[in-house]
Amino acid sequence: MGSFVYQARQWFRLATHIQILPAMEGGEELLVGGQAVIEGVMMRAPHSYCVAVRRPDGSVAQEQFPIQRPSEKRRIFKYPVFRGLGTLGQAMALGIKALRFSANVAVEESSPKPAAKPGGLSSLAIALNVALSIGFFLFLYKFVPLYLVTRTRDHLPLLNHYFWFNVMDGLIRIAIFLTFLLVISRMKDIRRVFQYHGAEHKVVFNYESGQPVAVEQARRFSTLHPRCGTSFLLVVMVISMGVYALLPFETFLGRLISRVALVPLIAGLSYEVIRFAARRQGTLWAGMVAPGLWLQKITTRPPSDDQLEISIHALQGAMALEQQQGGRPVIA
Repeated sequence: MGSFVYQARQWFRLATHIQILPAMEGGEELLVGGQAVIEGVMMRAPHSYCVAVRRPDGSVAQEQFPIQRPSEKRRIFKYPVFRGLGTLGQAMALGIKALRFSANVAVEESSPKPAAKPGGLSSLAIALNVALSIGFFLFLYKFVPLYLVTRTRDHLPLLNHYFWFNVMDGLIRIAIFLTFLLVISRMKDIRRVFQYHGAEHKVVFNYESGQPVAVEQARRFSTLHPRCGTSFLLVVMVISMGVYALLPFETFLGRLISRVALVPLIAGLSYEVIRFAARRQGTLWAGMVAPGLWLQKITTRPPSDDQLEISIHALQGAMALEQQQGGRPVIA
């Protein structure tokens, strides 16, 4: 029974982390960016990746390897919308890989029978967890809002209009997202991830400032970063309202299938909107990132010095590998 409870807890823990993974990862082709994982941080540069995880004994487990930008692998990812899909797809793939590494370190350290789990989490376990997480995402953010609005329309004739139907659908989706974040933010494991998320932001800010990257320096920067994936998710939800309003479907099933099918297109369009706004640093950009910065007050927490050290360790690993491949010099 104890083993079953332990396995169930680990499964739930990993599933929850996968659900919030998009909010942890900006998914942009930048000089440097990162993501919080279980007791650690993943940092990536244009052609390198490093994830560092703190073990309970204080030592650091690390994994690093070179990467290519999607646009360097396939020409199609150079074009609008497709470049967003390539970049976001790579970000999610690297995020899951980093999450798996951190989860394996956690399993090895906390398992009551470590000898019984020599390989950590299997590829099948990760694949099943990802599949279930995607299913849960589609149910929670596609089926539930559509179902609630469809039922409410019977009592509120205003919702028979395409525009108001999709506005209400979008508002319910955002409300579910906020409620989900608030609920999981009360979990001890997730609060720790949000602290590492804050550490990642502080260290990225420190790096971008051009100052030597160190705990004392990073401590002074904000935990709220404008390129966080939290901001991207809010843009996705707003863009989806406009796209869904153009769909000609009247039946519940038609609307549901079209919403699921258009997820890649909406993601690609949202990437282009953020990319356009980022290149025009003014009122448009400020207006887009402001709600995301507010929401980051939930998804980030002030980190400890130990957590900042882990984030710096991951950045140093990524930049050292970047230098070996002819990239920018290693950080100070």
